[in-house]
Amino acid sequence: MSVEYKDYYKLLGVSRSASKEEINKAFKKLARKHHPDLNPDNPEAETKFKEINEAYEVLKDPEKRKLYDQFGSDWEHGQNFQPPPGYENMNFSGFGGAGGFGGGDFSDFFETIFGGGFGGGTRFTSGGGFQDQFGGFQQGPRRGSDSETTISLTLEEAYKGGSKSISVQERATGPGGNPMVQSKNLNVNIPAGIRDGQKIRLTGQGSPGPGDGPRGDLYLKVKIAPHHLFKVEDNNVILDLPLAPWEAALGARIKVPTLEGRIEMNIPAGIGSGKKLRVKGRGLGNGARKGDQFIRIMIQSPKAGTEEEKKLWKELSEASDFTPRNF
Repeated sequence: MSVEYKDYYKLLGVSRSASKEEINKAFKKLARKHHPDLNPDNPEAETKFKEINEAYEVLKDPEKRKLYDQFGSDWEHGQNFQPPPGYENMNFSGFGGAGGFGGGDFSDFFETIFGGGFGGGTRFTSGGGFQDQFGGFQQGPRRGSDSETTISLTLEEAYKGGSKSISVQERATGPGGNPMVQSKNLNVNIPAGIRDGQKIRLTGQGSPGPGDGPRGDLYLKVKIAPHHLFKVEDNNVILDLPLAPWEAALGARIKVPTLEGRIEMNIPAGIGSGKKLRVKGRGLGNGARKGDQFIRIMIQSPKAGTEEEKKLWKELSEASDFTPRNF
């Protein structure tokens, strides 16, 4: 899941190096300007007021600001924010409750990083148990949340499968118990024939569990990159094969690329543009659902550049009784 990135510094009109005093001063000035009670006829005032309140809620707190700054420089210029695996299900309730002017009602971006409910959710205890949002205490560890991220594959990697090394981001605990993001490398076994949109499950590589509980699972959603030769339609692979008019008219034997290397193929005489020839079992998928490769004929006509070429084309047109149109 991606959400719209919020530039809290821009919302308050301060630099990323602004001091706490500068942030406080900027917030108070903007809060007075956009307070809904002072702008009863401006429906946009409440929205603006909520945005600056959210920005202040983060930047006034050293811990929240530190966590936010880990993301800020990577998602500038209005790009969508894609949290690292695990963040979509985590709740950083240990940061405390909302304060300032009319707290609460935060954006999806805020809740993605700091957790929904802000001040609710799960609070960990030194005894290894956890305290839920209703104040009840439960003993023992719990399984962590499952996470999902995208893995990009070439068409060849998806077709052949095999081992692939990837780097993913995960939530971790830094010095002083502060939350942080860190990279880890994983070796992933790509199943041969995997298709775009399918998921690979990595057991125990998701979010850590409360109270030293087991980790959840990490799901890798496959995204197959565009290929310079082949197109993919469901389980099948399509190759456009350019032919000269005489190859199409007379037939030819041509070396054709496939995902397993080139093969020699007989092109029947008189074949038309758009006709498809099938190479069985050279598509994606596996077993009974394994697809094929289709060779789509694309007849390319050369330009008659010389007088001799024009003469030959004219002689051919006069000698042939072929009619391309029947209407």
